Amino acid sequence: MSKRKVGVIHTFLYSVEDLKALFAEMLPEVEMVNIIDDSLLKEVLANTGTTPGVVKRICQYAVLLESLGCECILNQCSSVGEAADVAAKLISIPYVKVDKPMGAIAIQEALKGGGKVGVVATAISTVAPSTRLVETTAREMGADVTVSSCFAKGAYEALLEEGDKPKHDRILMETIQKAVDENDAVVLAQGSMMSLLEKTKDMGKPVVCSFRTGVKQIRDVLGLD
Repeated sequence: MSKRKVGVIHTFLYSVEDLKALFAEMLPEVEMVNIIDDSLLKEVLANTGTTPGVVKRICQYAVLLESLGCECILNQCSSVGEAADVAAKLISIPYVKVDKPMGAIAIQEALKGGGKVGVVATAISTVAPSTRLVETTAREMGADVTVSSCFAKGAYEALLEEGDKPKHDRILMETIQKAVDENDAVVLAQGSMMSLLEKTKDMGKPVVCSFRTGVKQIRDVLGLD
């Protein structure tokens, strides 16, 4: 019996193996169909936002994945989330965002305190769309929260341009600590931060990352539980 197919659109090479591992753990009955285009993120960063070319390619990939028999598509990258909204209108299968469930969890946790959510990002192109996504999710939930962004300046360049992961991690951990100090819950907006999640457990505030909750939602979408 053939496995059900789920398409994943990646803009970041570092995320692929992490997501493959999570699919193997959480969705063993699903075949993962990957499209990897790291030029998407480079173009978004170079233009400080989504371009018509990025939207066009995301739409083409979504249509292709549907034609390949995928029953659902997962958008891996927060920076192109708003392009995914356009693509979702062109296909008849669900196109879900890896980071949306995480936002809802962070909002619920923040409401137990003062209602402040911090969004940590290393790519400048992720800051605005990720912040807007949490704000939109809060409105959908009818939740009164304050959402602020925390940009880890230099972390992205350290990882991708310098190949210096320890430097990336150091800058990011400092930013996460600042976000924890100033908020009631913290969102790690990018999958590249997943490796640091374990180190945040003793910070005293909830810190959530998108990949695990993002993959879990696919079980619900496909009715696997």
